[in-house]
This record gives sequence, structure tokens and C-alpha cells, in this order.
Amino acid sequence: MKQPFDRSDGKLVLAHILFAFVALMLGGVAGMLQGTVRSGMITLPANIGYYELLTAHGVLMALIFTTYFIIGFLYSGVSHTLGGKLLPSVRKLGWIGYATMSLGTVIGVIVILLGKASVLYTFYAPMKASPWFYIALALVVVGSWLSGFGIFRQYMSWRKMHKGKVSPLFAYMSVVTMLLWQIATIGVAVEVVVQLIPWSFGWVDTVNVVLSRTLFWYFGHPLVYFWLLPAYICWYVIIPKIIGGKIFSDSLARMSFILFLLFSIPVGFHHQLMEPGISGFWKYTQVVLTFMVIIPSLMTAFSLFATFELYGRSRGAKGLFGWFRMLPWKDVRFFAPFMGMLVFIPAGAGGIINASNQMNAVVHNTLWVTGHFHLTVATSVALTFFGITYWLIPHITGRVLTARMNRLGIAQTICWCIGMFFMSGSMHTVGLLGDPRRTAYTTYDDHPDAIMWMPYHVAMAVGGMILFIGLLILAYIVYNLMRGPKGETEYPIGETAEGAEETPRYLERWGLWVGIAVVLILFAYTLPVIDMFQTTVTSPGYVTW
Repeated sequence: MKQPFDRSDGKLVLAHILFAFVALMLGGVAGMLQGTVRSGMITLPANIGYYELLTAHGVLMALIFTTYFIIGFLYSGVSHTLGGKLLPSVRKLGWIGYATMSLGTVIGVIVILLGKASVLYTFYAPMKASPWFYIALALVVVGSWLSGFGIFRQYMSWRKMHKGKVSPLFAYMSVVTMLLWQIATIGVAVEVVVQLIPWSFGWVDTVNVVLSRTLFWYFGHPLVYFWLLPAYICWYVIIPKIIGGKIFSDSLARMSFILFLLFSIPVGFHHQLMEPGISGFWKYTQVVLTFMVIIPSLMTAFSLFATFELYGRSRGAKGLFGWFRMLPWKDVRFFAPFMGMLVFIPAGAGGIINASNQMNAVVHNTLWVTGHFHLTVATSVALTFFGITYWLIPHITGRVLTARMNRLGIAQTICWCIGMFFMSGSMHTVGLLGDPRRTAYTTYDDHPDAIMWMPYHVAMAVGGMILFIGLLILAYIVYNLMRGPKGETEYPIGETAEGAEETPRYLERWGLWVGIAVVLILFAYTLPVIDMFQTTVTSPGYVTW
């Protein structure tokens, strides 16, 4: 009989996963209301603002849901692959981090709902929120750092006890993910603690606007890969085991993660291509570095489909796409992440457009961009996280995924894809017609262009309603997973295919890779930031809602 998941570790993991889903539900309610308001279907009561909903939706779903789920998932895999149990000191760090993040989340949500922080999840200066909103953000970041230190501690302890051995792939990828997070969040931590908190308390009169946005996007784009890398862990490590195949190449998987670590941080200026006060040379440099991230993405696509084809061929598949029929389409643990993979193809193509200066000028401030990140985080990442949930909760709780919940999970996945097709598809289309993002319902004095946008807004709202139905189905499934029949559920960790190249030891020379990452960051940001201090654009704060 396989050893069950350690109960103490399971409590820590479940606390993160369930908190994540509570945030997802609350954010989903805000998102659905937001969509129906923007389409003109409903009017909010006077004491509820549209931008409150927009801020709550972005913060709860893009920051809180993802961060909690990712930390819980990574802790589960680290516990499973690095000794079968977390060290007491690691578990303690995990709980302290959880408590700190939760305190920050509760404070932040209260401040948003009180109408004191309707600054959207990017909280661009010079819009000013209550200082407690920024303090809440700082607590969330510090709590996540503590959780990351726990993962590093467990990994270093395993390396010390297994000298000369290559670390498990899941644990290796977890370390890269948290390294990316720890380095990237330095920017937003500096922005919040050094700039925004003193400014919001009134201790200083003005804020350096360009610098604050630069510090945010130093964090903001790596945030996308913080969302994606755990999904990639599932695709690389978990899915091969679920389908009964093998990991195509351990070394290719590790190298792709190292490339993400190197090239996903010094690229924030491609979010600021329309921002004055930044030299065109440095924008160009960071666009080039942005396109470098395409390489590990293509490596991932190659590896995944090689895994699928090798599995299909081993089952006797013939022809160019015969292996496609061999995949376990009726298993939601595979089906949900696979749909996430497929959606990431147009999502990635949209990202290339957003990072291209001339095309970005057309779509930058439109709903196209909103549609893009609803494909990336709200579809590719979310569907993968849902697929993980279907086996992770049963594994931790000693229960099984029933055939009924499996079928309902497939229905939920289809519902989610249909809802996103309407919502994101409409956003992309109407964005190309010039419809701006970040605005409440308005017909712009019945301007003909704005009237033409309205049917797309209605389609977005319909898509949002379908997505909310998907969330309700998901909540029902999670509830039933916690109460399902007792039994054994495997933690599906894949094995590397026979004949794959041996993993080079230099891939675990962390000092080398972190050093290169730091050099790239210093190259991309040092001179532009110095210039921002010399040509300061300062502003007092404004409450615009």
C-alpha cells in the first residue's frame, strides 16, 4: 500500500487550496457583476462602485487565487518528492506565510469594499488608495516570501542528504518558480513600501509616477510566468503519468525553466511602450528580451506533444495524428489541463502582438489586452489548476475521484471554455474596433462607434454568466471531493523516458543562473532607473472614483 500524504502537510496544503477557491468565488461574483454593468444590463446600487468591483475582481483572481493555489500545489509536490514529509521548520514557515498573506488579504478586501482603494489591481500612481491597501499588499508579498523560503529550505536539506544526485524534477521546477517570484516581487515591494505607503499617509507630497509604474511592471510581467510555471509543472511532470506515458526529456524541461528565470524578469518595459519618459533604446532592448521567452515556450510545446505522440505510438497509433485518438479524453485530470494547453496557443500569439511596438500601439489601451490575459491566466492557468484539484484534494484527504465527479468536471471544463469563447472572443474583437478597457458603462453621448460596441459588451456579459455557472459547478465538485468515498488516489509524478539524455549537473548550479539573471536585470534597468530620478515626473495623489 502506498504511503498516504502526511496529515500535517495536508492541512497546510488544503488551507492554501481552499482559501484560493474562496477568493476565486468572490472574484467571480465581482467579475460577473462587472460584466453585466458594462453591458448596460444592470445598474449597481449607489453605494457600490463599478471600479470597486473591477479592483476586487483583479486582486482576488489574479493575485490572491493564483498565489495561494500555487504555494499550496508546490508545497504538496515538494513534500511528496523531497522525503515524503516537510521539515518541521519548513511547515512552520508555511503556516506563518499563510497567516501573513491571509491577514493582508482580509485587510485589502475590506479596504476595497469600503471604497477606499478602487485603483484596479495595477494600482497605478497617481491614483491614490488608502494606505491600508498598500500595507495589505506588502503583507501578502512578505507572507509569500516566507513560504518560498520554506521551499528553499526543504530543497537544500534534500540536496545535503543526497549529494551527487539530481534533484526530483518537480522540486527543481518549484525552486525555479519561487526564485522567479522572490526576485520579481522585490520591485513591487520597493514601490509599495518606499513610495506608495509614505505618499498615501501624506508623509511626502508627491510620487515619481514613471518610477512607480516601472517598479510595478518589473514585477507585473514575471507575475504572468509565476502563474504559468506551476501549470507547466503539471504539463511536464503530472500529465505524462496521468496518460500512462513518460516525460520526453528531463534536461529539456529543466533548461526551459532556467530560460524562463533568465528572460521573464527584465522585460517590463514592453508593458510601457506607450509610456513617456523611457528611452526608445531601452524599450527596444526589453522587447528583444521578451521575444527570448518564446524559446522556452516553444520548447515546452515540443516536449509535450512529443510525450503525447510517443505514448500514442506505444499504444499502436498509426498515421500522422493517430496518437491523438489514444489520449484519455474522458479523464478530467487530463482533459482540463489539455484544454488549457490548446488555449495557450492563441494566448501566446496575442502576447507576441502585445510585445510588438507598432501593433501594441493599436491595441494597448483596448479590451484586446483584457481578452488576452483572460486567455492566459483565466483559461490556460485556471483550467490547469482545476485539473490539478481533481486529483490533489482526493490524494491529500485519502479519497477518490468518483466517475460522477469526473463527468461533472468534464462538463465544467466545457462550460468554462464556452464562456471564455464568448467573453474573451468579444473582448479581442471589440478591442480591435477601439473599445477602451478599464471603463464603466457609457455610450459616449451615443457616439456611433460606442453604439456599435454594445452587442459585444452583451456577449461579454453572457460569457461572464456562463463562466459563473462554471464556478458554481466547480464549487460543488470541490465540496464533493472533500466528502468523496475513501480510498487511494495517486500523486501522479511522471518518469523520464528511456533513452533520454542524462541531465547535466550544471543545471543545478544555482549561483550561476541567479547571477546571470541579476546581470540581465541590472543591464535592463540600471540606466533607465537612474534617468527616471534625473528627469523626475512627480504628482500629488488623486481619488478618481
